[in-house]
Amino acid sequence: MSTDATGQGAQTTQVAQAAPQTPNTPNAAKKMKVAQIIPVFIAFFIMAFVDLVGTATNYVKPEFGLSDTVANLFTTMVFFWFLLLSIPTGMVMNAIGRRRTVILSIWITVGSMIVPVIAYMATEGTLRFALIVVSFCLLGIGNALMQVALNPLMALFVTGERLAGMLSTGQFVRAIASLLAPYIAAWMLMEFGAWWGLFVVYLVVAVIGAVALELDVIEEPTYASDGLSVRQTAQLLRHPAVLLGFLCIVAHVGIDVGLNAQLPRILRENTGIEISIATAATMVYFIGRMVGSFLGGIILPRISGRTALRICGGIMVACVALFLVFTLAPVNPPVWVFWTATVLAGVGNVNVFGIVMSRLLNDMPERQNEVSGLMITGLIGGAIVPPLMGVASDALGQVGAILVVAVGVAYIVFLGARFELLEESKN
Repeated sequence: MSTDATGQGAQTTQVAQAAPQTPNTPNAAKKMKVAQIIPVFIAFFIMAFVDLVGTATNYVKPEFGLSDTVANLFTTMVFFWFLLLSIPTGMVMNAIGRRRTVILSIWITVGSMIVPVIAYMATEGTLRFALIVVSFCLLGIGNALMQVALNPLMALFVTGERLAGMLSTGQFVRAIASLLAPYIAAWMLMEFGAWWGLFVVYLVVAVIGAVALELDVIEEPTYASDGLSVRQTAQLLRHPAVLLGFLCIVAHVGIDVGLNAQLPRILRENTGIEISIATAATMVYFIGRMVGSFLGGIILPRISGRTALRICGGIMVACVALFLVFTLAPVNPPVWVFWTATVLAGVGNVNVFGIVMSRLLNDMPERQNEVSGLMITGLIGGAIVPPLMGVASDALGQVGAILVVAVGVAYIVFLGARFELLEESKN
């Protein structure tokens, strides 16, 4: 997006008044202190709590006798809030700053961890189910605020090609929390008969993260809190590069959340193993994500976004092909095919978000809060794709869910092949 550097023209003047100053604050200008950025990475760890939905769904589904279609609506409860709150959160950041917005999001997440603990300790039946729904809604609200604010908060420390690598490092930290979640739930179930003890563990982590970020010192530019509206932010979608990036986020998140919830069922229905073992599929998926984000933190600063997105798309194509082989096998499908596809899914998909987000944040520094809010609205893909996968799997078997994933992968491949369309955001 072009900007008149001289400030000439009424439209450019209005944008300059409504936009924050350049993100190149003293945080990025001076040598970054480790103690200063550790609380930010703790927040990335807490961001992963939204992935608890996939783990929890695999336990709640048999407890309440839910179908795939109904069970996958849990993700809709969580990700629906991204549609409602992402753009307004961009304006909240202009008013209170990025750090305080993240702190607010963490305290809401703390509430989302407390509710299910109360549900399983003091209730049962319909009331317990209702409290779980409330918990997932709070989790979605907190995560919507966090994901909008945390990426531009990181942009206060690094810019340029380093931002994509740093966001991938943040995703690596997030992947650790995502990987631990199903393991902790399974261990809690075996040792105490209470898989929901997972919420207690992450409750403690969330409180620590909120306090650490509250004590952190991060210098922010001054943001103009007036002159912006939801309509003005949404109008950014008129820019082709922004629209293409938004749709890529929708596809990326839909694939991620859908596989997180569906993988244990794909494995179980094609092999007949117990649910406690099938949940290992989620753990393996997050191992793939962790490996992919770790490699992304090293490689992304050294290659172009075009090359990076093409690599991600190629890996995802291989993943879909292997899943189709596994789900279409008439009898005794080779399990190694499933595990290979699961790892490739994590490795290939995890860096798509950072590639697209860093491109748009770098190319439109004067609109970072608004762009972040708009892009995070794309996380509504986590509410759209999983129910579609559930409907398709109920109708066609688990191959139906994989076909839904294939549509999202096809779009990522398209954008990688036509990356110049995304690069037009800087023109």
